[in-house]
Amino acid sequence: MKSLKKLLVMLLLFTCYLSSGQTSQNDDISSLPIDSKTNCYVRYYYFPNLEAYFDKLELVYHYKVNGKWEKAKNLPTNFGGYSIYNKVRVAVTDFDGEEPYQLLKTHKKMYPYNSKVRFTNQTVTVSASTE
Repeated sequence: MKSLKKLLVMLLLFTCYLSSGQTSQNDDISSLPIDSKTNCYVRYYYFPNLEAYFDKLELVYHYKVNGKWEKAKNLPTNFGGYSIYNKVRVAVTDFDGEEPYQLLKTHKKMYPYNSKVRFTNQTVTVSASTE
């Protein structure tokens, strides 16, 4: 009887452990690095050649389709299998709100895309007030 109770308790604990580890999304903003100059979380990457953003908190891309901003876990096929780890990207350190594309005009001016130059892992400080 004791061994059956122990087995049930262990099975219950194991089930709880497995169910807690199944979240793939990083919902804890405190796990993101903070820029010491701006005191903002480093939440987004800006991709100059795509004019798109990647949200490290929600693990989604923000990109424009037919004039409207979309949000998805993967980029559409017309973006050519783009990877956040092997292409041009700039860390945005002065904005940690929900709509990074508010700063697109500023980012386009600061980081015009040039296929011969890479900004890999650069840090950007952008004022939250835009035109």
